[in-house]
Amino acid sequence: MDKTFHDVDLCVIGAGSAGLSAAYGASHLDRSVVLFEREEMGGDCLNTGCVPSKALIKAAKMAHSRSHGAEFGIAPTEAAVDWDAVKAHIQGVIDQIAPVDSVERYSGFGVNVITEDAAFVDERTVESANHIVRAKRIIVAAGSRAGVPPIPGLADVPYLTNNSIFQVAQLPKHLLIIGSGPIGLEMGQSFRRLGSDVTIIDIAEPLGRSDPEHAAELIASLKAEGVNFRAPAKTKQVSQDGKQIRVSFEDGDDLLGSHILVAAGRQPNVETLNLEAAKVTYDRRGIDTDEALRTSNPRVYAAGDIVAGKGGLTHAAGFHAGALIKNLYFMPPGLGKFFAKATTTRMPAVIYTQPELGAIGAGPDEAARTLHFEFNENDRSIAERDTAGGLKLYLNAKNRIIGASCLGSQAGEIINTVSLAMAADAKLSTITSMISPYPTRTEVVKRAASSAFTDAIFGPKAKWLSGFWTKFQ
Repeated sequence: MDKTFHDVDLCVIGAGSAGLSAAYGASHLDRSVVLFEREEMGGDCLNTGCVPSKALIKAAKMAHSRSHGAEFGIAPTEAAVDWDAVKAHIQGVIDQIAPVDSVERYSGFGVNVITEDAAFVDERTVESANHIVRAKRIIVAAGSRAGVPPIPGLADVPYLTNNSIFQVAQLPKHLLIIGSGPIGLEMGQSFRRLGSDVTIIDIAEPLGRSDPEHAAELIASLKAEGVNFRAPAKTKQVSQDGKQIRVSFEDGDDLLGSHILVAAGRQPNVETLNLEAAKVTYDRRGIDTDEALRTSNPRVYAAGDIVAGKGGLTHAAGFHAGALIKNLYFMPPGLGKFFAKATTTRMPAVIYTQPELGAIGAGPDEAARTLHFEFNENDRSIAERDTAGGLKLYLNAKNRIIGASCLGSQAGEIINTVSLAMAADAKLSTITSMISPYPTRTEVVKRAASSAFTDAIFGPKAKWLSGFWTKFQ
């Protein structure tokens, strides 16, 4: 059977956050668009990542709250966890959001959605089982998958990844987690709260790139809930031991678990794209691009997790898509790298544990000055008996915010406010003029910024000036 031929303005490979946003933008500018997706619309975030993990975290919080109400005068009770019902809750959340990313919705926008695997034929042609697409521009947004570290024996045991953990048949009795990054920490705390024993294993110290004080406090909180850590630790071997999985360490110790979850980073989906035919340069980190996301082939762009050194977050993928639409349809050819850059020093990231850990921009080592305010001085936090952590603002020599770290409940929401301030290059005085409703946790942003002016307002000069003008009253 002959394949159907399409000659279009834009071809997008991958219907995750970056691909969907790019296809949406182009179609709403009346560009002809073909969108390929070989698996599920919505990509990793909707089906096996951000959305199901947050649904699981909420279920785990509910279970945890049942046994932690004594300080509020609520008698603690043992949570009865129905794992099948938890899984149904997770799937229900996915099902509710899925229509927004569906084939039907995008077809309604005029996007030609092809649910087949696609690969390059030449520098501007993509082919699937039943279609050939020739496009003026091509965006590769094929995403990533769980990376599997080269630990001897790991490939020979039935390990879990984010693709399978949310639908595992039974609640793990003892979950071993390889990796202490965001996924490992979020899943570790959640499964512990649902009743599993949990051990997190990593070759490095957890959260090595985070603010050291905030990282230490978060890890201490997880340990207090019963999450065990073997990090840093060198893993020698993983093997099947009857119905259990054994992890053997270089120091001679062994661990037995009922399940093992691999959460040790991501691997870009570059293998099946035939990028060589398109003359697109890539390596194991992903596709190489310039600051406007253009590859070594000027007709081909990349976005999202598949971009080397620029992906890894759903909101980063959305940011990429916005930059691409601006570059492709609102800029003279070739000028995007100057005006529609997809690189930024203010990309926020959040670990959705309890307490949450949010960060944006530069860290403490790059700061000329650090301002901070702790939640144990925030009235809303005190009222809720939830005073762990605080906010740190990192400033440059000109007293502009170049980064921040926030540990505590709703840290992700609080980092939103800091992100807005950084996007506007706001002065500290602008932040202090903000009126925060009382009592809210977000007040810590204003209070931290206000601490920069304490001496100016209440120091010796201010006291002298106040006394001078009082004489004339």
